[in-house]
Amino acid sequence: MAKPKIYLIDVTNRDGVQTSRICLSKLEKTMINLYLNEMGIFQSEFGFPVTRHETNYLNANLELAKAGALSPIRLEGWIRATKEDVRTAFKLVPQIKHLNLSISTSDQMIVHKFKGKLDHKSVINEMTEAVKDAYKLGAESIGVNAEDASRTRMDYLIEFSLAAKDAGAKRIRYCDTLGCDSPFTIYERIKLLAEAAGIPLEIHCHNDLGLVVANSIAGAKAANDAGVDAYINTCVNGMGERAGNADLVSVILALKYAGSMQDYQLDEQINLKMAWKICKYASYAFSVPIPINQPGIGANAFAHESGIHADGALKDRRNYELYDFEELGRGEPEIIETGRKITAGEYSGIKGFRNVYEKLEVAFVDDAEAARVLELVRYANVHNQKPLVDDELKFIAQHPDIAHKIFTMNP
Repeated sequence: MAKPKIYLIDVTNRDGVQTSRICLSKLEKTMINLYLNEMGIFQSEFGFPVTRHETNYLNANLELAKAGALSPIRLEGWIRATKEDVRTAFKLVPQIKHLNLSISTSDQMIVHKFKGKLDHKSVINEMTEAVKDAYKLGAESIGVNAEDASRTRMDYLIEFSLAAKDAGAKRIRYCDTLGCDSPFTIYERIKLLAEAAGIPLEIHCHNDLGLVVANSIAGAKAANDAGVDAYINTCVNGMGERAGNADLVSVILALKYAGSMQDYQLDEQINLKMAWKICKYASYAFSVPIPINQPGIGANAFAHESGIHADGALKDRRNYELYDFEELGRGEPEIIETGRKITAGEYSGIKGFRNVYEKLEVAFVDDAEAARVLELVRYANVHNQKPLVDDELKFIAQHPDIAHKIFTMNP
């Protein structure tokens, strides 16, 4: 029997963008997907198939996947576990193949959120019918989310999970929706659930008590100890509702370097060298600075000032550094223009635009192609409401038809 693994499912483009007071443009969400793919992440929860302003973005990203530009990462949408949401999802995004269906399972939410609309039995019936319908309409893999799993009675959570498995679900998402678990409780509960249901488990934790990474690692360990694969949900830079979700880079570092976790098998596709690039981009896109003490990525993560520490680090980095900054894609100097700077914005003309793309070593076949890309770059600046980064400019030139679709909304 193969040793169980730990995979990462990043939810920046779903839970991350639900963070109050912040948002991402559809181009920025697309760039996050491209960077996650380069980073070797198993799956991106890339949006909401029943939310109409997402429709063109979702379909465009699925076209990128079909063309091989977003591969091998899987693109998965989040919907409620209802037949209505399933039908709407496949109507608006016909080519979607991977879905997570979500419904509340705790007594608290069944009683005080559904308010008599659903009881414990009908929650399971609603979920199983939705799963079956999704497969009939073309889904290839479905994860079922037990919202508020950490406050759900264990006997009911097992019953719910077995019903989902029987309906064809590939994974159960254990949602610590309020961030109320501890590493000890989540380990015990997930181990019991995995042993009873015999199905791979997703670990979806929140940081309300500051335990999100510890809980995610403990949950994954429990699933593997019970003999099933684990899928940790992450967000770049720990974004997410309220106090956030598990930080992508912190989770990877913990899996690689925390005590005893070397005995567990992290997805071998993970490329940590992308960490610096994706975290800096997400910080710019979200307009949220990276804290200086952020693990691995913060400005002080490899900074030493006190005499003892500086002396020790200079003698041997292992004295005061657990891992190497190069492993995270850090160490190269970054050039900042301090003289003349030509930028491509919403009011750019063709000469300035060409100058920008010449510096990026991007050539156009003819004037017509250049004019078309210029028009798209203008729209992209309006779309983002901030200057475009080099990779965004390159993406638009490389995939103009996809970019056009991403920028288009039909209210």
